[in-house]
Amino acid sequence: MPTYTAPVKDMQFLLHKVLKVTTADTPGYAELDEGFTAAVLEEAGKVATDVLAPLNAVGDREGCVLENGVVRTPKGFDAAFKAMKDGGWTALDCDPDYGGQGLPYLMGSAVGEIFVSANMAFNMYQGLTHGAYSAIHTHGTADQKAKYLPKMVSCDWTGTMNLTEPHCGTDLGLMRTKAEPQEDGSYLITGQKIFISAGEHDLAENIIHLVLAKAPGGGEGTKGISLFIVPKFLVNEDGSLGARNSLSCGKIEEKMGIHGNATCVMNYDGATGWLLGDLHKGMRAMFTMMNEARLGVGLQGYAQAAAAYENALAYAKDRLQGRDVTGAKNPNGPADPLIVHPDIRRNLMEQKSFVEGARALTFWAAHLIDRSVRQKDAAAEGLVSLMIPVIKGFQTDKGFDMAVQAQQVFGGHGYIEEWGMSQFARDARIAMIYEGANGVQALDLVGRKLAQDGGKHVMAFFEMVKAECKAHDGDERMKGFTEALKVASKQLQQAGMFFMQNGMKNPNAALSGSYDFMHLMGHVCLGLMWTRMAKAAYEALDAGDGDRDYLEAKIATGRFYMARQLPACSMHLARIESGAETVMALPAEAF
Repeated sequence: MPTYTAPVKDMQFLLHKVLKVTTADTPGYAELDEGFTAAVLEEAGKVATDVLAPLNAVGDREGCVLENGVVRTPKGFDAAFKAMKDGGWTALDCDPDYGGQGLPYLMGSAVGEIFVSANMAFNMYQGLTHGAYSAIHTHGTADQKAKYLPKMVSCDWTGTMNLTEPHCGTDLGLMRTKAEPQEDGSYLITGQKIFISAGEHDLAENIIHLVLAKAPGGGEGTKGISLFIVPKFLVNEDGSLGARNSLSCGKIEEKMGIHGNATCVMNYDGATGWLLGDLHKGMRAMFTMMNEARLGVGLQGYAQAAAAYENALAYAKDRLQGRDVTGAKNPNGPADPLIVHPDIRRNLMEQKSFVEGARALTFWAAHLIDRSVRQKDAAAEGLVSLMIPVIKGFQTDKGFDMAVQAQQVFGGHGYIEEWGMSQFARDARIAMIYEGANGVQALDLVGRKLAQDGGKHVMAFFEMVKAECKAHDGDERMKGFTEALKVASKQLQQAGMFFMQNGMKNPNAALSGSYDFMHLMGHVCLGLMWTRMAKAAYEALDAGDGDRDYLEAKIATGRFYMARQLPACSMHLARIESGAETVMALPAEAF
């Protein structure tokens, strides 16, 4: 069975050597001294190792069962959920006014990675609740916040978001769920929603569903959509639970992975709901959840890869297979360990360099969210909005690839369920699909985000990369990083110029290259992160501050990424500049 140990040392390096949180001017960061963050992360690691990770295979094996309208979660989930609540982990970065601990979103993200790596399906119950909490916190009335948030912060009540219907996924304008206004200000919600993660379960006494529906007078398409709070049990004026609402779970889906999380078909049969936010402005309120959820899914992508890598590395050091071509490294044994072989090293270095780069990118994005929320920093908000589709799309694509590569290290044993490696690949696969499939993320990046606010956010990103490279002029140690990053950044800009020159007259020319652009930008982002991490490692070495072996390994891993991964940008640029002709050449009937 796989094991898990939280990467506290690497997280501490990012927080204190790269982001330098205690000297940042973001409100709340000054309290994040090394002792405090280490204590939080180490304690989260204990919960992950001792409580969550042992249940990962249990959840995968048992799955969830629908019995008489109630979903039963796997054995041990209820006790683990209680432990999470009792430990205050569900309230970590929530508003103190509603029982939260008020820590920055960055710390919530770091702890979130630990829990996702240990047990992704389990963590979704509280993770989705956090998204629903954020939507109500941002768009709810004072009464709605007082009624729902304290119980959601504690996870006595959990939350969901209901978007997809059987006939429409991404194209929400086709939605059929209706909201009929009532004299008391409530609405009756009627319709069916599918793929609702944690839509029904036995871990909480109430479930607060946020449901998109069409109210009268909204018009066609997404402009007519509103968002409603629809609780499983109605809530009385004194906060106690009342009657069961007119909603039910019709079935739970049989899935490839995340078996421990109940993916439900939800039926709303005139269920009572209340408007959240403005009428016919539901998409705006929902995107408060979606942006947080997409960053969280990008985190899931690398967090599953991180757990898989940890186990692949241990296996490669332990499994004896063949001899090192340069001479036996284990002369007293029958063979050398797998890790001596160059192709195994390549495989592991690809995993390691991706995981550490993606962790840095996600922490940086979480830091931008803190700046946008706590300082009302519009530039930070614009930059993280640009990054969301890259983080979601690129990191989940590569995260799945890396989980498969970790499985490959095990050879035939990786294909046997007893070893547990297939679960990482199966669980990681959904992250490429939900919260907006990755093709949609690429279209969002190229079709919307590049031109957002006149293109100033992408231009700010290019200037940031340029400034990072310029800051190291004359430093021979950094040359391998800055020269590679300059080339990759110019290729990204060249791709953007191709879209500008060709996209208006032939939109397919841009859209055919959008997926490659998302990956090209993802590589540039990780190249930027590795440049910053290398700089931080060299500074620590010069100051004699930290574990020398760790810091030198960090630099070596970054050099691998710049030399072996960043050149993929050339391939993506070539594909983009080939245009749409070969992509669109065949008529539909010729496929």
